[in-house]
Amino acid sequence: MFLFLTMLSVQAQRISVNATVQPSEIMIGEHALINLQVIAPKDKEILFPIYQDSIVGGLEVLSIGSPDTTITDNVRTINMKYLVTSFDSTLYYIPFIPVSDGIDTIKSNGFGLKVIAPELSDSTLAYLEKINSGQTDSIDFKELQLSDIKPIQKAPFVWKDLLSLLWIPLIIILLLAVIGAGIYLIVRKNRQGYFFTPPPVLPAHVRALESLDKIKADKIWQQERYKEFYTQLTGVLRRYINERFGINSLEMTSGEILEIIKAKIEEDSAYENLEQILTIADLVKFAKHTPFTDENDLSLMNSYFFINQTKEEEPLPDDSLEEIEEEKESLSEEKV
Repeated sequence: MFLFLTMLSVQAQRISVNATVQPSEIMIGEHALINLQVIAPKDKEILFPIYQDSIVGGLEVLSIGSPDTTITDNVRTINMKYLVTSFDSTLYYIPFIPVSDGIDTIKSNGFGLKVIAPELSDSTLAYLEKINSGQTDSIDFKELQLSDIKPIQKAPFVWKDLLSLLWIPLIIILLLAVIGAGIYLIVRKNRQGYFFTPPPVLPAHVRALESLDKIKADKIWQQERYKEFYTQLTGVLRRYINERFGINSLEMTSGEILEIIKAKIEEDSAYENLEQILTIADLVKFAKHTPFTDENDLSLMNSYFFINQTKEEEPLPDDSLEEIEEEKESLSEEKV
């Protein structure tokens, strides 16, 4: 048993090299493919020969492929391919192709490649015989059945050729379009201050009411987050006052805001609603006051009231104005 295992270990460390050629017989100028297969342990680094021009005299190397490697059970199999040709009719014998593992050189088996010349017709052989003997004046081309050189033929039309000619103008047109669009946008920005038409801005009261709707839906005061609730609520009102009345309410105290609002609005109820909100908000934010549930609901409701009482009335569209004028005229005619 020990001897058997030792033999297996030695066998696993061996490197085998096998060379084959397909096909084994070619015509002059045709190609053949030499495959060099190396089986070695996967930790072995294998070096293949790189032929610059020919393997043996007359057998030219056209190209060398990349190694194709597979690993199975710690054994690596590498296939290296060489594409060859020849222009001499003969039998080439390659005794071996060497590879190296960095220490030793391992030789492959020998193999042969037969290169044969094409069979020539009797007329061609007769022509060659007269050429070789210098009897060129006596050559009868009709008898030899040799045709004259054909003129250059025009290649058939292919759509691919047309497309290859069109891509340059298409790229030029695309570049001109991009440049034109860039110039247009720059001119537009210089005239109007923006590249593209900005989205319409909603009136201040509409945006404020939408913010209140969000606060109402979140119901954070029911989670006893009173300070956050009043901070959001007064923030909405301060921004609305800033846009609606044109005062810097974001940097003012509650007293300063109330003083200015009192002078700007006529309805006392709107002022009283804002006063209730700002007063309770200051107590919650700065005096750590815990408001009652009714106070929270009242503050939110008064916020809605204040915005609706002080919102800027939107101008009627032209169609509505025409309808009102027509109604006035009809009423005047009825009275007459």
